[in-house]
Amino acid sequence: MDLTVLQVFAGGLLVSLASAQFVPSYDKNLAQAEYVPFSNPQPLDTPILGQYGHSPAVLPSPNITGTGGWKDGLEKAKAFLEQLTLEEKADIVTGTQGPCVGNIAPIPRIGWKGLCLQDGPMGIRNADYASVFVSGVSAASTWDRKVLYDRGKAMAQEFKDKGAHVHLGPVAGPLGRNPYAGRNWEGFAADPYLTGVAMEESIKGIQSVGIQACPKHFIGNEQEKQRQPSIPQNLTYDTQVDQESVSSNIEDRTIHELYLWPFVNAIRAGATTVMCSYNRLNGSYACQNSKALIGLLKGELGFQGYVQSDWGATHSGLASIESGLDMNLPGGFSMFGDRWSGTFFGGNITVAVRNGTLPVERLNDMVLRVMTPYFALGQDKNYPTVDRSSVDLNNFTPPDTWVRNFTISGASHRDVRRDHAKLIRQHGADSTILLKNERNALPLEAPKRIFVFGNDAGEVTHGPYNSANFEFGTLAAAGGSGTGRFTTLSTPLQAIQSRVAKDDGIVRFWLNNTLIIGDSAGSDSQIWVYEHPDVCLVFLKNWHEELVERPSLNLDWRANELVEKVASNCNNTVVVTHSGGVNVLPWADHPNVTAILAAHYPGQETGNAIADVLYGTVNPSAKLPYTIAYRQSDYTALPTTSVNTTGPDDWQSYFDEKLEIDYRYFDAHNISVRYEFGFGLSYSTFHLSGTKSVRLAAEGITARPKKQKIAPGGNPALFEPLYEVSSTVTNSGERYGGTVAQLYVTFPNNTPKGTPPKQLRGFQKVFLEKGEFKTATFELMRRDLSYWDVGAQEWVIPQGEFTLSVGFSSRDLRELIKITPLSASN
Repeated sequence: MDLTVLQVFAGGLLVSLASAQFVPSYDKNLAQAEYVPFSNPQPLDTPILGQYGHSPAVLPSPNITGTGGWKDGLEKAKAFLEQLTLEEKADIVTGTQGPCVGNIAPIPRIGWKGLCLQDGPMGIRNADYASVFVSGVSAASTWDRKVLYDRGKAMAQEFKDKGAHVHLGPVAGPLGRNPYAGRNWEGFAADPYLTGVAMEESIKGIQSVGIQACPKHFIGNEQEKQRQPSIPQNLTYDTQVDQESVSSNIEDRTIHELYLWPFVNAIRAGATTVMCSYNRLNGSYACQNSKALIGLLKGELGFQGYVQSDWGATHSGLASIESGLDMNLPGGFSMFGDRWSGTFFGGNITVAVRNGTLPVERLNDMVLRVMTPYFALGQDKNYPTVDRSSVDLNNFTPPDTWVRNFTISGASHRDVRRDHAKLIRQHGADSTILLKNERNALPLEAPKRIFVFGNDAGEVTHGPYNSANFEFGTLAAAGGSGTGRFTTLSTPLQAIQSRVAKDDGIVRFWLNNTLIIGDSAGSDSQIWVYEHPDVCLVFLKNWHEELVERPSLNLDWRANELVEKVASNCNNTVVVTHSGGVNVLPWADHPNVTAILAAHYPGQETGNAIADVLYGTVNPSAKLPYTIAYRQSDYTALPTTSVNTTGPDDWQSYFDEKLEIDYRYFDAHNISVRYEFGFGLSYSTFHLSGTKSVRLAAEGITARPKKQKIAPGGNPALFEPLYEVSSTVTNSGERYGGTVAQLYVTFPNNTPKGTPPKQLRGFQKVFLEKGEFKTATFELMRRDLSYWDVGAQEWVIPQGEFTLSVGFSSRDLRELIKITPLSASN
């Protein structure tokens, strides 16, 4: 294709693709000749794009084939396609104003009712009488496949009952490269393997009830700052920007082994749609990056569904379509102004097809990709209508902005919560991590005098919707599109009061942090010191939010001072934190801080869940999905928060740490940490023994996988099981409880430079009675023992000896064994 003559639509204006920002991720030919890291790039053909790697366009976007179980849905989609006019085809790939967060307009002529897409990853957001589930980071903290599946399924039931077709989640981007990112809590873990398992189980659960899962944000979406371009004041989308979105500059091996890894699991699980992200990727907008959308997602991973844009992440018409984008959302809304100002798709598509600029075959493929999962999941059969109450709650596109006719029928204010409160309570307790427990402070043994401190313990004073960092009230969810609207909320103070009443005890509480610390005149904060509490419970919180980075890794509202004040006067101080991720805990070694619980964002049953753990109704078994360092300055891979120049392309974020994020970084540089990745205590103790491996491959193992037809997720040979590793886990304590056996792989020394010292490659949660033992098993697939060879553009098993370490955290490894997959002749 001659790129000099290809034209693109941009806000109604035609511009040459040759002059557009169209720089996909990697130059395969350059990589095969000589690998050059992006921190030291070759000169670019388009100098204005700055210092990062580039590659030729990967074109064209491949057509859907129906492989991987989609053939029946595809046949129905083809029959549906034959009924459509050109304008109707354009409508199906273009969002519009309507009752849901995202809407595809109905086609009354043929009786099709359109699509409803709803936030978010913690539960359906624009709805009443719906549940708020545990957050992504909470779910990952369970390290429990069943919890992840059950949570996804229960959420999807509520989405479906409210008439939504697409669940905008789960989240693998951000992965958690930097601990300051405002949306890490929506995702799962700062590790690709754990996040990959979480994505896979969540998607299976979601789609088991006929809801489309939408893994997001693809790809390199690791910060909020400058995620959208800056534009001159009072101007809109179709004007010159001041500065483009931040560019995530990631080299080839890193993107495969870290950021693409969990999306592989998502596609392999059958995800129907993928949302591309706001940021640029190596200079090209992620929703217009043909290397990412075509080369990686549709090509290498064999994705059969449709790529939808994040809201306002589309910056061109035909260039984005040719680069692999299938659906523009929200459609006509300008994310940079306060008005509806047209769309890059819609009518521009019909013009482009008629003048021969856009082949109708590409448009047909877009429609087939959208409609195939609709039919494959049975959404054409007796599907619930959109609940009218969701319309009333949708302030993003209220009815007076609608330009298409949406007929809203059926019952309003449907109560879709079922018995999910019980499930959420269990998941909240299962996800609470016990970080410290000295002098057997926990579980509580019916203490008579409990004193509660902190503004996180009581009733929320800011309403049912977490949209601001409110001072008073427990924090069970963070802010942005991933939050939830609470219809009920159990607070820690309520739950504790209920428990203490059964024991004829008393609860005293102080909920104003400032007054407790004693900075206000006339403070009575010292009164409680003389009342000799049995235990002091301190509840702290930390706000996270879409659109902004966290300003600090400390907890909010002078939390550190609060703990020091209470602990200096109470020799049995138990601290509970509600947060979306990493918090440095400078008071963790205080001798009077006897126990610490990290509860993250547990959803609507937060109070009951924490009480279950405090009193031992539930024995904690959760583990950290990230590392807690001693100091904020210990972390690497930080966000780009400012630039000193004003060029349009000056926002650059270089992922120079490459594979060294979270525990991989701390291990590579031998840095001590306070609590390591995978760490978490129990009220019981566990022993591990008898680790062994069994080779599963029937034939000799080759360094490179056999070439097989690509299926969703990639080359099927990559998922061939090569080894089974097993260990015996014994409950050596006095209580029934659970723990997580974890397998880490250390690659041979001749693996290319930059390979982390060890990487998580398996885990299994086991629950045991006192004295009971069970076998934990881990299956190692080819992908688990391979690295991405940039020159060969292939996954390769290195020659030499692997070390397999099994234990209860990344730094509590009890046993190790060696394997050598390749013979000397390979």
